[in-house]
Amino acid sequence: MPNASAGVFVRLLPWTSPDGKPCFLAGDGPGYVSRIADRIEEEQLSSADDLIDEARQMLAARAWTPGELHLLAVELTATLADVRRVAKSRGGRLTALGPASVPT
Repeated sequence: MPNASAGVFVRLLPWTSPDGKPCFLAGDGPGYVSRIADRIEEEQLSSADDLIDEARQMLAARAWTPGELHLLAVELTATLADVRRVAKSRGGRLTALGPASVPT
């Protein structure tokens, strides 16, 4: 996400502050924090894949308790929030690179 007024690229990070506010990184080079953010994003996406598989198996079995279904909904909601944050971050970076970088 570019900050047009400051001429600085700002990356949304895949975690929040202790009080739940979004965290950002000025710049998006190959630095230490960028590499950690990349790794965490990949872990979040991988966890989402695993949870989707688990949810499909659980729902297909049609033998869940209300507590299990509630826990699944809680986990899916948290994972969806993580994936949405990754999508916003990556979308912002694509937009900042310009139209030539966005796949059609």
